Amino acid sequence: MLELTAGPLRLQVAPAVGGSLARFDGAWHAGGRSGRVDWLRPASAHGLARGDPLAMASFPLVPFCNRIRHGRASFEGRELRFPSNHPAQASPHPLHGIGWQRPWTVTLRGDHHASLRLEASASPAWPWRFCAEQHLELTPQQLRVTMTVTNLDTAAMPAGIGHHPYFPHPSGTRLTSPAAAMWVGDAEVMPTALEVTDAVAQLREGVLLSQLDLDNNFVGWEHRTLVEWPLDAQGPRRSLLMEAQAPLDYFVLYCPRGADHFCAEPVSQCTDWLNLLPEYGRGPLGGARLEPGATLEARFTLSPRWD
Repeated sequence: MLELTAGPLRLQVAPAVGGSLARFDGAWHAGGRSGRVDWLRPASAHGLARGDPLAMASFPLVPFCNRIRHGRASFEGRELRFPSNHPAQASPHPLHGIGWQRPWTVTLRGDHHASLRLEASASPAWPWRFCAEQHLELTPQQLRVTMTVTNLDTAAMPAGIGHHPYFPHPSGTRLTSPAAAMWVGDAEVMPTALEVTDAVAQLREGVLLSQLDLDNNFVGWEHRTLVEWPLDAQGPRRSLLMEAQAPLDYFVLYCPRGADHFCAEPVSQCTDWLNLLPEYGRGPLGGARLEPGATLEARFTLSPRWD
């Protein structure tokens, strides 16, 4: 486990568990009281012992984000058949790429920063050789994450990149995340149509998460999401601003009704983008094409705030 500290903030990283973030918390002092508050849902001891990335605070999405329907797609005349990879469900749709299920190597470590690297050979899970890196920098005000994926193969490859943060969802949590439209989905959470839904309007204005029950991709994301938490047992009223840069132009919201956590994910492509591209084009779906030797880079920040 790596630990970075800067001012009141602390970041714990589990390189062996898919290059995941295990905990992001901070100290607070108010009204003669003090304590620590979790800005992301902390990894459980059981989850760490099992090496389960789904139990972490956040994990990297590389070399693609979200699901591919039945693991079948094509790219420039090459037929692709990916095996299912969900560790907890018998889902036919492989998801989240492969980086989250492999150990990462620590290449740089300091008090306030760390770098992780993954090298992957071509395999049935992803038939191109590539490498990925994460650069984590902690300041007293925010966590800065820079990610890259580089095509080390001899042929062009499709690519997506992103991260999968889990946030605490106590009663009264509010979310604001402006976007243009939402992919509505079928019973298997696969996108079927792009619509301007009520949820799009609610998220633009700000909404109590308890009013939503979603697992959807949003397009035209304005690269910022604000999470607001009420006064509770963890601490005073507080908020966190997630900001991203292109190509993280898309946003995934997973907020099952009644859960004690939710996911707000900055991503560079939507679910099943390879199969939907011929009908909808790249704008509503994202994704990149990397020539041999080319690199896709993405950045986002998590900035805690006290009211």
